[in-house]
Amino acid sequence: MIPALAGSLLIAQLFAMSARADEAVSDATPPWSEQVLGEPIDYDMFAGEPERSLELLIEHGERLFEGKFTAADGAGRPEATQAIVPTKRRRPSAYVFQRMAGLDANSCASCHNVPVSGGAGDFTANVFVSEGFESADFDTIDPQFSNERGTNALQGSGLIEMLAREMTRDLRAQRREALAKARHSGETVTVTLATKGVSFGKLSAKADGTLDVSGLDGIDADLTLRPFGQKGVFASLRQFTVNALNHHHGIQASERFGARWTGTNDFDGDDMPDEVGAGEVSALVAWQASLPAPTRKSDLPEVWQSAAAAGETLFADLGCAACHIPALPLESLIFQDPGPYDNAGTLRPTDVDLPIELDFSQFAWVQALPKDAKGRTLVPLFGDLKRHRIADAARDTLGNELLSQRFVARDVFLTAELWGVGSTAPYGHRGDLTSLHEIIEAHGGEATDARKAYSALDEAERQNMIAFLRSLEIAQ
Repeated sequence: MIPALAGSLLIAQLFAMSARADEAVSDATPPWSEQVLGEPIDYDMFAGEPERSLELLIEHGERLFEGKFTAADGAGRPEATQAIVPTKRRRPSAYVFQRMAGLDANSCASCHNVPVSGGAGDFTANVFVSEGFESADFDTIDPQFSNERGTNALQGSGLIEMLAREMTRDLRAQRREALAKARHSGETVTVTLATKGVSFGKLSAKADGTLDVSGLDGIDADLTLRPFGQKGVFASLRQFTVNALNHHHGIQASERFGARWTGTNDFDGDDMPDEVGAGEVSALVAWQASLPAPTRKSDLPEVWQSAAAAGETLFADLGCAACHIPALPLESLIFQDPGPYDNAGTLRPTDVDLPIELDFSQFAWVQALPKDAKGRTLVPLFGDLKRHRIADAARDTLGNELLSQRFVARDVFLTAELWGVGSTAPYGHRGDLTSLHEIIEAHGGEATDARKAYSALDEAERQNMIAFLRSLEIAQ
């Protein structure tokens, strides 16, 4: 059980919204309503009281994630684009739903559903990602207008975000130390940036306080890890959620599209003001963050267990584990919302009196994770939260996009976490590779040597690798 965190008034509101149809409901939303968004959630009722239960917030987040949004909820954005920055269309859309430029989904779970709610998506659930500033109304899958992307699974994402926060903190501390040494010595100081066993290149600090960031590798110049999205462009589940609500559903969060930033409480012009508040976004974040981490299949026949064990050894020997690191250590199990590294347009710690906190140590699935010698929780993600160039002229399948995203090069992608990979076919950023063998053979760029080593294996050894990867699953 998670310690309670809801005030009595909010408890009454949430129970009223979930009441059975034969019960009297005093508020304006009857129990048979098709609306997903009911009475607003007061963020402050959940903040700063970690000894009380977050169960209701998480349950409400699940209801929002799986609900089918209606126009009465604010679905639709006739005058706004799908862009992450509030941007007006050149002309109102003639359609509510438009498969390419959006809206493209009624529900979060309509894409994230393989093998369970919050999971990945089949090719039919692909989305088309464009910054939206110049091509807001594209109605073609031509890659000059957008990048087609498959749906990533969200299981274990709370642990991923906490790892990214700790790694960002470590890298920024190393930057501060280098600047201090440069100022003190009067000479340029060059440091190798690394955290949790992952190297992010070099940074040079000069005596005048300026920085040379040309040697950085796999991270932005601000030293913020952004672990969400296939290009690694979202720092938090909150930023990912606010963006997705607008892009896929046409529902604008006040913290980005409200009067503070846009001068109006109905930026998209659908006559539905202040569509989603901080409390609703926090509920969605809490549910996504608390999704259990993927596991390993425990009921395998002996022949599969033997093959998987051999395949895991090969996985390390071939160099795959250099990027797909089996586990990273996590120091703190307290997830705070909002997080410390978001930009303007996403709720930040300075915008609230106290953050909402989820104590992950109370989750049974977290308690089952191994610890290292220092008592840190080992997160078995099979990833490094770093961007890599994974395509070249000889292997361009994973570098075939025409548009960069958030200034990330076309052939550079975040290392895919492989926990759960046995449950999330098809593969690749476009979801158009049908098997694990195909996605391994598609690797180029920095992964060329490991891919060549895999290709040189005999068929039995390759099957052992597949057996290992297929054993990593999202539990149902």
